[in-house]
Amino acid sequence: MLVRLGAQVQEVLRRPGRRRRAVKTTRLRMTLREVTPAVQRVIDVPAAITLDELHEVLQVALGWTDSHLHQYRTDSAVYSVPLNDWDGEGETDERGVRLSALPSQFTYLYDYGDGWTHEVEVLGPGGDAAGCVDGQGACPPEDCGGPGGYAELLTTLTDPRHPEHQAMREWVGDRLCPFDQQATDRRVRDAVGRVPESVRLLLGLLADGVKLTPGGRLPRVVVRTVQQQRPDWYPLGRPASIEEDLLPLAALHDILRHVGLLRLAGGVLRPTKAAGDEVETVRRLRSWFPPRGFSTFVAERAVALVVARGSLTTRDLAAEVFSMLGHGWHRGNDPITVVDVEQELYRLAPQLAGADMLATSWRAWTAGPSARSLLPGATLLADLV
Repeated sequence: MLVRLGAQVQEVLRRPGRRRRAVKTTRLRMTLREVTPAVQRVIDVPAAITLDELHEVLQVALGWTDSHLHQYRTDSAVYSVPLNDWDGEGETDERGVRLSALPSQFTYLYDYGDGWTHEVEVLGPGGDAAGCVDGQGACPPEDCGGPGGYAELLTTLTDPRHPEHQAMREWVGDRLCPFDQQATDRRVRDAVGRVPESVRLLLGLLADGVKLTPGGRLPRVVVRTVQQQRPDWYPLGRPASIEEDLLPLAALHDILRHVGLLRLAGGVLRPTKAAGDEVETVRRLRSWFPPRGFSTFVAERAVALVVARGSLTTRDLAAEVFSMLGHGWHRGNDPITVVDVEQELYRLAPQLAGADMLATSWRAWTAGPSARSLLPGATLLADLV
């Protein structure tokens, strides 16, 4: 059995896309209305993308920071994310609505105060993978007053004799950057996401079904085969005996079952049909982190900080994450402290390591190979911190 699984894992690594359908993409052209110089992006996104997922891609494609509300508008409908403190009368919940349900032309409004309106046009089928195909123009800075305020800002910046020239230069800083196609392409791909290699590895090993132990855990042969590919998951440096010896593996097993990528039937564990779809696999993995939940906020900021700044100790990482959380977080009746963040990081460590987002040791946290591609909030924050 071990020999067979050893050969199987090599096949999984050589052909990570086996048994998966190719991702079909749709090409979009997005133009910022009433802005000069023109700001435009041409991007390829998964054809099966939903509007809430598309929002995350549009943000990074333009260069926004996702700091304000947004909505989609067609001639007959308005789509947004409902909020407790926002009336939203007549609006449809965008979550779960596919891009394909919208007409070939629609608008995307970002920041109701500044009123940034984007004309979005569906151009047809896209390329073999998501990404940014073309574009022009720098993204305006957030909170500069919409198209009118942006025009005044550009006039001020180009006139050294203007009384507010120096103040506006300092306020803008490095936020008014020229369009970079390669960097935008990477951000779009990261926002769309990809299946972590650790997930591919485990799904591939279980592709033909594996009988679990009487305790409902993975058999030793699977555990040791994974250990061969992820030796850092068991720091004691000897052959693992049970699944819990590799805490990231145990966490990953639980995650994949919870989100419906693995199913147990008749004592045999095997991947579900959804696990054969790249887009659906990423979507389900992301659902593990509840939107606007404390654990999600901590995970996003931890991943972003390590990606942006390199290796960090737990104490330093907890302090940095705490400083980014803002006010209003409580545990029971008590405000959240740095210690609470540190404890949450330790709780999340096996999950983040199992999904290849972060690697941890007793001394430091480092970025994993999927650090940029699973948590959209982390993808956005990594370029801002």
